[in-house]
Amino acid sequence: MKRARGFTLVELLVAIGILAMVAVLGWRGLDGIVRARVALTEQMEMTRGMQLAFAQMQSDCEHAADATLLGSRPFLLQADNRLTLVRTVFNENEPARLQVIAYRLVNGQLMRRESNTTRDLVELDALWQASISDIDPTPPVILQGGVQSMGVLVWQNNGWQQQPVATVQGGVPSAITGLQVVLAVRNFPQPLTKSFLLGSI
Repeated sequence: MKRARGFTLVELLVAIGILAMVAVLGWRGLDGIVRARVALTEQMEMTRGMQLAFAQMQSDCEHAADATLLGSRPFLLQADNRLTLVRTVFNENEPARLQVIAYRLVNGQLMRRESNTTRDLVELDALWQASISDIDPTPPVILQGGVQSMGVLVWQNNGWQQQPVATVQGGVPSAITGLQVVLAVRNFPQPLTKSFLLGSI
């Protein structure tokens, strides 16, 4: 009677080794796919958050207060990692009011704070001082995390300037008609840049 031949110990070890190698290769491939998906999801969320932040900035810039109506009062102050401006607020069946808007970059978080609205220029001066001194008690809204730096340029005299030019020839104030905001974001190869018009120009 012929006996059935089974697997030898060497054959079993070889088969187990091959299965182990296939399992390791499969795990590495799956791990790479999962990591790529996580990174892509984070980048998409960051992009969506930056779009919302830029949309909010655009709305604020479109409603920026007319500098000629404020006289010698400041309506815009920009520097690295901060932007402060006065905007006009329109509510239905109510007269227009003024409000101070402050963007700040603190510990990688881009935050926006808005003051109370007012029609009193003296009160507006107090709100402005509180905002630029960072003592406004109004809680800020965090627009986006993971922001490494924020730069702001102004459009004046047909060019982008880091600092506004106070006057031109003849002592006439030179109008600032636009802003450019540059945000360096974590895990983005290039800074994100967006330009805005100030007011209804």
